[in-house]
Amino acid sequence: MPPATRSTFARLAATFCLAASAVLAGAPAANAEPQLDAFIRSFKPTALKAGVSSATYDRAFRNVSYDSEAIEKFGRQLEFKLSIANYVDTQVSDTRISRGQDALKQYGPVLNRIERQYGVDKYSVLAVWGMETNYGATMGGHNVIAAISTLACCAHRRNDFYRKELLAALKILEAGHVTPENMIGSWAGAMGQTQFMPTNFNPYAADGDGDGKRDIWNSVPDALASTANFLRKHGWQPGQSWGREAPGGNFKPAGPNGPTFATTANYRVIKRYNNADSYALAVAHLSDRIKGAGPFVTPWPNHSPPLDEAGRFELQTHLARLGYDVGEPDGKIGPATRQAITDWQKKQGLSPDGYASVSLLRKMKTSR
Repeated sequence: MPPATRSTFARLAATFCLAASAVLAGAPAANAEPQLDAFIRSFKPTALKAGVSSATYDRAFRNVSYDSEAIEKFGRQLEFKLSIANYVDTQVSDTRISRGQDALKQYGPVLNRIERQYGVDKYSVLAVWGMETNYGATMGGHNVIAAISTLACCAHRRNDFYRKELLAALKILEAGHVTPENMIGSWAGAMGQTQFMPTNFNPYAADGDGDGKRDIWNSVPDALASTANFLRKHGWQPGQSWGREAPGGNFKPAGPNGPTFATTANYRVIKRYNNADSYALAVAHLSDRIKGAGPFVTPWPNHSPPLDEAGRFELQTHLARLGYDVGEPDGKIGPATRQAITDWQKKQGLSPDGYASVSLLRKMKTSR
């Protein structure tokens, strides 16, 4: 096939895949609102039977509309996958380490009390907080009832899962823990500062500040205590670390030529929060870095290192010149910059992982 024909074919294939993804993600936009309205009416008897009052139900859905972003992200949630090396580099950034150390100073007494009460290492609790919402800075901004009801109604799979989460969310409202307007979370319905799904709230949310409430949205002590309680009830072993980098360890996430780790049962407990080795290793490494440890000794094989601050600034400047909306270049890789990187990688026919690496900047500078 001639190069020009291959290029045209690739563009057509990409367009078709994007269109197919949009259809598979959920209800088309034209039919979305009526479908959601019908679902809200049909789900009410189930909620009332489970103990949710009619008044709570009606208030929960007042002004709720179809969450198109939830459907869009649900449809592509498995589309871009960072390698474990890229993921750890991206998540355990200098900024996140520094903010974790600042949070340790600010909430030291709270964290010490939580560590004594639950037996969970305070650095691990901090690291989960940092990973989930960047220490409370990015809780998601979605109305949880709108996001979950949209997914329960209109996503192309896992509807039963989201119906259970919706019912749990309504019970949280019925109990008065939070108002519908303040029940903020991610597009998938993970709530508050440490991103609890609604079904995890009742068994694991804890009162960390002693006011008799469990407010994982506005109370940092409640959010941190809830995380510690979750980890403890899933088998955290007090006085034991997650593990360490060690030759001859039992965990080789990048194969025999990469770093090797000797992990403990607590590493597996971290995976109960998010069942992915990339996530668990990032939490574990972030906890160590907040504590003052250095980077891994053994480098990742065939891995392009992340950009330093000057490189990130240069990357953003290049993206802005190419017409991508990254805001004012500031050397910080946020959602807008990652999306711009992903879009540029797609255009170039590269793996769209959104990772700001040395090799990416080199390719961008030499591409036409």
